[in-house]
Amino acid sequence: MKTIEKVIKPIGGYFELQIENCLSYHPSLIALNTGRNALEYILRIRKYSTIFIPFFTCDVLLEPLKKLNVAYYFYQLDRDLNPIIDFELGEHTCMLYTNYFGIKSETVELLSKSIKNLIIDNAQAFYAYPLENVDTFYSCRKFFGVPDGAYLYTTLDVHLNLLVDHSISRFSHLIKSIDFGIEEGYVDYLDNNKLLENNEIKKMSMLTQKLLAGIDYVKCAEIRRKNFNYLHKNLSKINMLKLNFVIEEVPMVYPLLIEECGIKERLINNKIFVATYWPNVFDWIDTNRFEYFLSNNLIPLPIDHRYTILDMREMLNVLNSIL
Repeated sequence: MKTIEKVIKPIGGYFELQIENCLSYHPSLIALNTGRNALEYILRIRKYSTIFIPFFTCDVLLEPLKKLNVAYYFYQLDRDLNPIIDFELGEHTCMLYTNYFGIKSETVELLSKSIKNLIIDNAQAFYAYPLENVDTFYSCRKFFGVPDGAYLYTTLDVHLNLLVDHSISRFSHLIKSIDFGIEEGYVDYLDNNKLLENNEIKKMSMLTQKLLAGIDYVKCAEIRRKNFNYLHKNLSKINMLKLNFVIEEVPMVYPLLIEECGIKERLINNKIFVATYWPNVFDWIDTNRFEYFLSNNLIPLPIDHRYTILDMREMLNVLNSIL
């Protein structure tokens, strides 16, 4: 009689990276490696041949469109970041709308009632739950210190057969930021962005899943709301954007739109690192369009869980000294 060897979990050896093992925020959604691949997933299973996307978006979303030969057309936004819908959607045509800065949930809900083939880009709205029957995707690294990761909501019962991704080669900027500071890890961060280009769709890596399971999501949300409200109280009078922030929303940044030259550069010189959303817009649209003005003048002020009200006050002091 043969002896069957039982495969057991390894015991002993060195200690692995220790992270709290809690629950992820979107446990029922499909966990993938990147947001752009989540969009590709939707396009594949829905068999869309044409998509309308906003001018004001990141050019990485073009990757799956070009890969799948999906025809794409741009549409414009009004001054409240709502879509100007001057087009019609055919049976195999869809429309993508971004929940900008995590504070456009009311617009998302209105669109869901009138647009049949709607896709919501929640890369800037991690905490927003998907609406029923509306394909929605998320990007984890826009909100938390993870190397990659995305979530996808769809009701179509078609599943792609996917391999599991591995994230170890995209992890160095996160480790460096702990030992040497965030500035020292910036080059690695840029390298990580390149590693994410044109990747095949895969399931979320175990490393990213583990990291996401160790986050206190309630605490992070409370801090973001508190910091956003503090900045809005002090900056709403000069902000050209009308922000209809509702209490359930959890913003990504505080979007300050102001027509002043050189503010971003001077903030960066004061170690307040603000991004440009998105440089590709300058190549896509005329200089007299609102999206061009938006990309050129928007100052996305950090409000995330790393910072306190004291940090917000210091940032305001720097900003006021510039203005």
